[in-house]
Amino acid sequence: PAVEVLARVDVVCVDKTGTLTEPGMAFDRLVKLAPDGTARQATDGDPDGDSDGDSNEVAEALGALGVSEANPNPTLAAVAAEFADPGWELVRAVPFSSARKWSAGVFAGHGAWVLGAAEILLPDGDPAVARQVAMTAAPVAATGARVLLLARGAGEAQPDADTGPGELVPMALVSIAQHLRPDAAETVAYFRRQGVALKVISGDNPATVAAIAAQAGIPDEAGAFDARHLPTDPGELERVVEEHNVFGRVNPDQKRAMVAALQRRGHTVAMTGDGVNDVLALKDADLGIAMGSGASATRAVAQLVLLDSRFSALPHVVAEGRRVLGNIERVSDLFLTKSFYASLLSLMTVVFTLTQVFEVEFVFLPRHLTLITFLTIGTPAFFMALMPNTQRFRPGFFRRVLRFAVPAGVVCSISAFSSYALVLVAGHPLDTARTAAAVTLFIVAWTVLLLVAQPLNRWRLAIVVVMGLGFPFVLAIPVLSDFFALYVTASIEFVWSVGIGVVGAIVLSTIRRVIERRYARPTP
Repeated sequence: PAVEVLARVDVVCVDKTGTLTEPGMAFDRLVKLAPDGTARQATDGDPDGDSDGDSNEVAEALGALGVSEANPNPTLAAVAAEFADPGWELVRAVPFSSARKWSAGVFAGHGAWVLGAAEILLPDGDPAVARQVAMTAAPVAATGARVLLLARGAGEAQPDADTGPGELVPMALVSIAQHLRPDAAETVAYFRRQGVALKVISGDNPATVAAIAAQAGIPDEAGAFDARHLPTDPGELERVVEEHNVFGRVNPDQKRAMVAALQRRGHTVAMTGDGVNDVLALKDADLGIAMGSGASATRAVAQLVLLDSRFSALPHVVAEGRRVLGNIERVSDLFLTKSFYASLLSLMTVVFTLTQVFEVEFVFLPRHLTLITFLTIGTPAFFMALMPNTQRFRPGFFRRVLRFAVPAGVVCSISAFSSYALVLVAGHPLDTARTAAAVTLFIVAWTVLLLVAQPLNRWRLAIVVVMGLGFPFVLAIPVLSDFFALYVTASIEFVWSVGIGVVGAIVLSTIRRVIERRYARPTP
């Protein structure tokens, strides 16, 4: 089922971290902040820009926060790897939450410290300070790095998961480096060539997400959208999600709502992710794709797990799905056409015989159908089923197959029976009539193969040509023609059978063009 859905997907929602970027994170830089939110300026006597002597405390606070959680997220793990544990006594911790986008720790003798998204932590404080911190962080975020704010608790209220972080004083910006996967741009280019839209949905700063998306080659002419301003109206949400390709500061509930909005627009949506915050969206998407290195909850709800955690594996899965489903349709056209013409030939034989209008034996010997089927169905179907097929699967499989197979089966049966009856009426023996019918049926059935093989490439063309030469080859070799009971003579009857076959081929091709024009999909 996962392969089938992925063959129909036209929108892939990807999480930035771990999907477009390489797994794991590393500390990049530390920017100390003045109380007004500006970066501290270094001087000859103060090379770190820490004239108030808080440099060690900032580093120690980061070290203490890095070990404050038993199961730290990758960001906190990167902080812990860079800053040593100072041994502060932890009084109370607020674990990181993707909905809150911050974590905190209260330490005996050192107060409360909070680490998280600046735009989430500072909006209730001094607006001027918040703006200045955002301006200081913007150039760093534009490089694609994740930028966090380290702040000290300033009021009596301590950080709490329910009431918020409380009053804060900005102390430093922590930059966490994230590197684009080497194969991300190639994978994105593949999806774009296949007509699949990519939506980057991340909890990071929109500027950071936009930088990574641009490096990967994901276009977003409308600009990165801050999910804190996502509309709640379903119709307006659908419009925003349709227009934008890059979203930042998205919480888990919003990811789920965005997937639903795309589905309401008629899209088949795949969602990739590796964290617990992706679970809701993965579960509601038409196809949930989890990274093998991700959270166990994510892998549990996904229909597809990339064991090596490589986003670049998806093009191979898409190609497999499209190959399987697209080629099933090709093969179905061939086999159902035979089912229809065999049934109609049997029916015509019975009807004409019972009504005594034209009493005949069945048109073909089994060996005749064996040869024709081998050349126009069995062998071509085997190779076509294994060939690549990049066409995205479309709904309406059964209707499309019937629209092809029914007219094709009717033309095949009428053409073959007409050739058969014409030779019998002319007074020729049964073997000659059956040979004429076999020649006619092969020509029309070969035309069916030619239409099914569209659009032709060198491999499909080679199959069509080789199969087309197979039947004349059998007729030309006496041993083979005797074995298959095909008795061709240089007579007008053979010309009739070829002519009726050609007419049937022309009629079938015309019907095919009319049907394609009648049911052609509108250009998007």
